[in-house]
Amino acid sequence: MYTFSNKLKTFSFILMILGALGVGYGFMTSHKSFEEVEHLLAEESHHGGGHGEEADHAEASHGAHAAVDSHGESHGDSAHAEVDEHAKHIEHVQHQIANRPWSALYVAAFFFMMIALGVLAFYAIQIASQAGWSPVLFRVMEGITAYLLPGALIVLAIAVASGTIGHYNLFVWMDPDVVAHDKLIQGKAGWLNIGGFAIRGLIFIAGWSLYRHFSRKFSIAQDTAEDKSNFKKSFRISAAFLVFFIYTESMMSWDWIMSVDPHWFSTLFGWYVFASMFVSGITVIALITLYLKSKGQLEFVNENHLHDVAKFMFAFSIFWTYLWFSQFMLIWYSNIPEEVTYFVTRFQDYKLPFLGMVVMNFVFPILMLMNADYKRIPWFVVMAGLVILFGHYIDIFNMIMPATVGDRWFIGIPEISSVLLFAGLFIFVVFTALSKAPLLVKGYPFRKESEEFHY
Repeated sequence: MYTFSNKLKTFSFILMILGALGVGYGFMTSHKSFEEVEHLLAEESHHGGGHGEEADHAEASHGAHAAVDSHGESHGDSAHAEVDEHAKHIEHVQHQIANRPWSALYVAAFFFMMIALGVLAFYAIQIASQAGWSPVLFRVMEGITAYLLPGALIVLAIAVASGTIGHYNLFVWMDPDVVAHDKLIQGKAGWLNIGGFAIRGLIFIAGWSLYRHFSRKFSIAQDTAEDKSNFKKSFRISAAFLVFFIYTESMMSWDWIMSVDPHWFSTLFGWYVFASMFVSGITVIALITLYLKSKGQLEFVNENHLHDVAKFMFAFSIFWTYLWFSQFMLIWYSNIPEEVTYFVTRFQDYKLPFLGMVVMNFVFPILMLMNADYKRIPWFVVMAGLVILFGHYIDIFNMIMPATVGDRWFIGIPEISSVLLFAGLFIFVVFTALSKAPLLVKGYPFRKESEEFHY
């Protein structure tokens, strides 16, 4: 039985406390007055900052104010129109700055939730396919999936709160004023409404969590059972869950990510998010397994199991790249304005994280993990895994931030603190779950085959 050490528990609490303090600071400093934003834009204009369009607005506003001051009403409508345009721009930038802590919190919350969901899908596939190599890793997977229920509820709570107690900080379709002047969003109102959004989210979470609850229950019961009835039940519900999962994961990706930009859509998006969560989940399985082995646990896990997990990390990095390129190439080639704007925005304002993500999620894994021998070296797998996880965090960052904060992005206190907060919570929940049951599935039919697995 694994013991959740006090040192690791303390470490997780420290991460949560530091994260919560940083998140609180981010929210407190995100509310800028009209004058503060105007001064900020003027400074950017003076220093030739990276926000060229905003600098132009700032210069135009000073010119407009000067015209009004020197000529009174002689310029009439023209001067007032420029002042009004500037005021609207200031309010827009104010809103973008206020959106940043919400977006940072949401990106981190979704990232850790999707790891647990990806592991749950991988776990169900192993049971439904009756895989013989992986049962020695089942308890690690069950521990990781313990985070799914609290993690998913937090994601849903942040999303709904941003449109209720917040000022529509994440989803513009939650703002009735925006909907009233946007025919395209009005046409989607039957799907994009807060009530339907919340109900669908609760259905998704309930289905995922029920499968996790019963699969874990049957897994533990099988340890002491004299027959294979619990294994058979687990097999049946895993097959059913995978059908439920493939539908709900796609709808979840539409609701929780794609709808931050309700004018844009991609028919590949559900698969794209799935690939990201799947490879991230498998990577965390490898990292936690190696950590437990370093602490003298999981003595039945050998380099052959590590090799297979690293193969999945490599394979699904390639699969993610295939989907990324397919989505990008088709939209670029068709050049339809409503679609191509998604990538134009990211190339203009997010070039470093957008292209850097491709390097971390494709180029790095293919160079590091292609060699079979390297897949068996623990420190090498850890190094590759950390880069892959950071790359997929940036992937989620690129999905959310352009639609919510525009070019006001930065990886600073709100982003780092949000990651620390949810990393601490993730570690606490996962390792608490790992300490609740033996780390080896004793009564599982393929246990012996898994222990003796050799590649």
